[in-house]
Amino acid sequence: MPARRLAHDLTPEAGWARQAAAWTIDQGRAIQSIAAPTFAEGQRAAWVEAAFRSYGLSDVATDAVFNVFGHLHGSAASRPALLITAHTDTIFNADTDLTQRTEGGLLYGPGLGDNSIAVAALLALARELTRRVAPPVDIWFVATSREEGLGDLGGMKAAFERLGAKTGAVLNIEGLALGHVYHGGIAVRRLKVTAAAGGGHSWLHYGRPSAIHALVALCGKLLQLVPPLTPRTTFNIGLIEGGDAVNAIASRAACWLDLRSETSSALAGFEDAIRGIISDDASDGVAFTIDVVGDRPAGNIPVTHPLVQIGIQALAAVGVEAILDTGSTDANVPLAAGCPAITLGVTRGGNAHRTDEFIESAPVAAGLAHLMTAVQLAQRDLAEG
Repeated sequence: MPARRLAHDLTPEAGWARQAAAWTIDQGRAIQSIAAPTFAEGQRAAWVEAAFRSYGLSDVATDAVFNVFGHLHGSAASRPALLITAHTDTIFNADTDLTQRTEGGLLYGPGLGDNSIAVAALLALARELTRRVAPPVDIWFVATSREEGLGDLGGMKAAFERLGAKTGAVLNIEGLALGHVYHGGIAVRRLKVTAAAGGGHSWLHYGRPSAIHALVALCGKLLQLVPPLTPRTTFNIGLIEGGDAVNAIASRAACWLDLRSETSSALAGFEDAIRGIISDDASDGVAFTIDVVGDRPAGNIPVTHPLVQIGIQALAAVGVEAILDTGSTDANVPLAAGCPAITLGVTRGGNAHRTDEFIESAPVAAGLAHLMTAVQLAQRDLAEG
């Protein structure tokens, strides 16, 4: 459902945003051109760190997992801080062709929408806020790592461990989410299921158990499972690998399962059902092992929460009716810890996680305006807390 336009330029931040939009797009394109696969965000982190230092932020540092921190001191340091985040990593390998192209108002490039334009918006906010009167509360800007895939929100987990005790609210930025206010984080579990067998020659040892045959049969049984409709629960077999040669009985095979639910309890029950099938499928000739390779916690705040209302108001100020949503983002981490958090967007676009990913350039000004409005309202709320 697309966001519905209501009016134009109703926010006092509209003038700044119009001036900053082209700069932000240029920054997004520069960031996108730096490869940043999950677990290998170092070069992009160095670029962001240099930008933070050039704006005059305090306590600028990059940690061991390539999170980049910058601190803007507020006038009421005793109050809880505002944490603003955007993740730097992408799903693309280091050798992916990152060539960009422009068609009309669309800008194409792998990772441009998810999440380079959001990192650029984070920089735009930091750059502008350092030029203004000191905010009423401390603001921490964090370009996080390891958000995608098997990164398992590792950057945000490390960042929140460091700053969580000081934080009163989190604004997380996703590039393609303009018009949405994500106020709930769904639970996600990722399992690697490995089958092991003795193997052998496909002719000489025909009839011996095959790890691939056993795994494929297991996957067929798993696909007969019907996850709960309420609370909404899903699963996906996303990766399969294995085998030794075309003429060998496979000694090893593995698959990766992605399990998601609106509640942790429903997800746990569904995972138990999957584990039961796997346990029942084991035999003398084939052994299955299960490794948890991802665990994203769930959490949410109600629509009536002041921070959600801030997100709604900020969108209304630029003439966009908010779509309230849930998903799996860096905001899961603070939400699971009981810290208010929402995820907002910068622009619209499409084909996320594909090499023909694109963003729309025209909405970026509105995206920046509503982000800055949300920042101003959130820090005021924390100061008055």
